[in-house]
Amino acid sequence: MKTILKLTILFNCIIYSSISHSQNTTIDSLKKVIRITKIDTSKVNIYNQLSFEFKESNLDSAFFYAQKAVNLSEKIKYNNGLANGYINQGNTNIILGNYKEARNAFEKAKNTFEKLLKDDEKNKSIKNGLARSYASLGVIFSQESNYYAALENYQKALHIYQEIDQKNSVSKAYNNIGVVYKSQGNKIKALEYFEKALKIQKEIGEPTVPVTLTNIGVIHFEQNNLTKAISYYNQAEKIFKYSDNLRGYALLNNYLGDYYKKQNNLAKAIVYYNQALTMYESLQNKFGASLALYNLGQLYYEQNQYDESMNFATKSLAYAKEIGVLDQIFHSEKLVSELYDKMNNPAESLAHYKNYIVARDSITNLENNKKFVQAEMDFEYKKREALLAEESKRQTQFLIFSALGIVFLIGFIFLIYNRGQVKKRLTLQKEVAEYEQKALHLQMNPHFVFNCLGSISSFIVQNGTDSALKYLSKFSKLMRLTLEYSKGSLIPIDKEIESLQNYLELEQLRFHNKFDFDIRSSEKVEFNMGLPPLLIQPFVENAILHGLVPKENKGKIEVVFDVENGQLICTITDDGIGISKSKQMKENSMQAHKSMALEITKKRLEIMEATILKSAQIDIREIEKNNEITGTKVTLRLPVQYIQ
Repeated sequence: MKTILKLTILFNCIIYSSISHSQNTTIDSLKKVIRITKIDTSKVNIYNQLSFEFKESNLDSAFFYAQKAVNLSEKIKYNNGLANGYINQGNTNIILGNYKEARNAFEKAKNTFEKLLKDDEKNKSIKNGLARSYASLGVIFSQESNYYAALENYQKALHIYQEIDQKNSVSKAYNNIGVVYKSQGNKIKALEYFEKALKIQKEIGEPTVPVTLTNIGVIHFEQNNLTKAISYYNQAEKIFKYSDNLRGYALLNNYLGDYYKKQNNLAKAIVYYNQALTMYESLQNKFGASLALYNLGQLYYEQNQYDESMNFATKSLAYAKEIGVLDQIFHSEKLVSELYDKMNNPAESLAHYKNYIVARDSITNLENNKKFVQAEMDFEYKKREALLAEESKRQTQFLIFSALGIVFLIGFIFLIYNRGQVKKRLTLQKEVAEYEQKALHLQMNPHFVFNCLGSISSFIVQNGTDSALKYLSKFSKLMRLTLEYSKGSLIPIDKEIESLQNYLELEQLRFHNKFDFDIRSSEKVEFNMGLPPLLIQPFVENAILHGLVPKENKGKIEVVFDVENGQLICTITDDGIGISKSKQMKENSMQAHKSMALEITKKRLEIMEATILKSAQIDIREIEKNNEITGTKVTLRLPVQYIQ
């Protein structure tokens, strides 16, 4: 949760940072012009420009002028000025942390720009405004952890920016997409998009270069590559010192504080956290200030300086409550509770611990409510579709039975055909459900479950509680992902990779690091592509049990996703003992299970072909080198499908 909080602040830096070397002069000039302007549309444009200029220095003034632009635009029915006024209102609200109001404003802006575009399809200014609306909505969806919707909006913005050849905005869109992938834990994709953004920014001299350098540094920091991380941080710091992007500079200071804290250079960590706090407060950004205060409080707490820690923790909590950020309330309440406990004040400690529990439960409930609302919307949609279909069927029957004999005969034939199709479809659905259930049973292999729990138990007995908690968390996430996506027809590739990552790490634990693994996807794999759930893991398990475990030396598994000729290609490669030797060893205890897994998978692919009328194939073969078996390669060729 803490990472999400920081990333939300980062989004704001990427989208809304601006460089202005003569801001005060510009504002004074605009105020002079507005006094003598008689044309209402010109006044609206100046109000919007003033709102934009004030955004970095005075949020109250920024919102005031945005509201004036909206009010006057509505009065004179000037939709272009109205849409830009909504954009400015959204920008101000997002900086203040008022995400609900910001989202409403951006939705209004998007709808208004879309109406304008219908009348003037080639207007680049309108297209740019629509792209800004999509990008801004992407920020909101990111803050709500709705990463699919965030990526969808960012991609829409990116396509428009590319269409109108606006390179600086293309670079920002790349940056935002990278941030979303980073928050999903897909560091490879994140780094790919950050580097795309950096290349364009350097080419055109874009002032957001230090933001992108910061993002790349964060990736390396989280990968524990501290040398590269500080290199990128230092490059960003040199540029920030001479720019007006105070918000981005504040975030970098937070990251530098994290870096020096990890290096145990607490003096420098305190300096950078304090610098971040000063910058955020000068910007009236209570969201970022709350984070910086919490970081300072946590640092002093770890040094047993409880009075100092309490000062920062209570201020962080106050800001978080004021702007209603549950995630930060959750962390700050916990820290304050722990501090009161250390200061021998059990009553206050208990009170704040209860608040911490309430915040934690609220966050959980929000996530559950989102899922419930989505399910409810899906149900209502299907219900309406069913009612419409039923009404259509009744009308058809009425016409059929009212017609002449020949029409009745045609209707009767059609009815027989329709029933046959329904029966065929129901039979197919039954088979799908049956084989998906069998696939779930394979995924939840009792041997794997019990061995994982046994390994985790062993960690606990050996006082390795940190490791036990780490792997228990991975085991829990794997079970949750398995159950959550077992009923759906498709699972996002990112979720499949996450599931395989957790599974393979648990199997590494189970077999005492008997093997290494690598999971990757090519640039051709898009974020909204999907594949049937519970399809890949049985082959990975087979590679471990029959290929790598019997091998004397340490082995390796590679799982690669790619797109070729309109097909999604998944290859599972191991450098184990091979199929022939595995059969010779006659591991009868697992052979039946894996044979069943292959049979079930083949049947599921046949059903998929019958359902969507596209080819789905599987190929399993041994890898030979110098007339010796060096492993096994499984290739799945699936139709490209997109998650709607």
